[in-house]
Amino acid sequence: MVHGVINVRKEKGMTSFGVVSRMRRIFNQKKIGHTGTLDPEVEGVLVVCMGKATKLVDDMSRGTKTYRCTMLLGRVTDTQDLTGTTLRECAVTADEEEVRRALLSFSGKQMQTPPMYSAVKVNGKKLVDLARRGIEVERKAREVEFSEIGIEEIALPYVTFHVTCSHGAYIRTLCHDVGEALGCGACMASLVRTRVEEFRLEDAHTLAELEAMKKEEDERNPGSMYSFVIPIDHFYRTLPACVVKEAAAHLALNGVRLDPDEIMDRAEAEGTGIRVEGELCGGEEIENHSELRLYTADASFIGTFAKRGGKYIMQKHFYIGAI
Repeated sequence: MVHGVINVRKEKGMTSFGVVSRMRRIFNQKKIGHTGTLDPEVEGVLVVCMGKATKLVDDMSRGTKTYRCTMLLGRVTDTQDLTGTTLRECAVTADEEEVRRALLSFSGKQMQTPPMYSAVKVNGKKLVDLARRGIEVERKAREVEFSEIGIEEIALPYVTFHVTCSHGAYIRTLCHDVGEALGCGACMASLVRTRVEEFRLEDAHTLAELEAMKKEEDERNPGSMYSFVIPIDHFYRTLPACVVKEAAAHLALNGVRLDPDEIMDRAEAEGTGIRVEGELCGGEEIENHSELRLYTADASFIGTFAKRGGKYIMQKHFYIGAI
């Protein structure tokens, strides 16, 4: 089974669930999840977690995202993009400077009302399911943030821009709201997700590429970690790395509280030949840290631990081998 994270380039026409289903067939494993849905007509970065890395999904879903969007002024649709039914069309009388000011006015924190065609739930029901039945319900506005908006091209009635936003922000709704501010209406014409936190579009792989890469690596190095899979401990690289003493390894693997003296000091850890990403420490040094990541002497990642009352308690368990 694969345990790690893959940067997938979702192509147009596929649902995010469809990507996960295809990856389950490619890798012949069920435990796979993604960290943020993309609409079928949207392409770009879809971060996929596999095996024990699915424990990262909730935290990674809350990260910032960057998009490249083309907005069409003068048209309002029920889905806030070009896939929906046109509700009204208006002449675009605003000039380029007015459009620029209107779009940039949405920089920073804003209150945004989720669209009906979305996966947001109200009273346990997805808004999109209600919308497809012709039912519209009241939605509460929620705070989102557009930390950066950069205009790339204005060729009225089209406007192309890039935007970095917080979790929960809808770019379709941003386009709609800009159109309302200008008085002519607007909808989203196209959208590409170019970044999710550290994951960039230029580093992403299509499903066809992943399938070919997997086949090649299986033939060349069967049983080895795939080069395109990012290991779980990479996402905890800012925490100091420590190595548990062999006598206490079974305690750590079973989530038992550890005393500081059951963790190797730096010299002992370095003596094992262990190589990990980030800072390696131990002994008295760990007294300066309230949280750490722990390894066995053969560099197997156990998980994250936090200091409570002088002992270290497991927070998240990622060990892959037999306990």
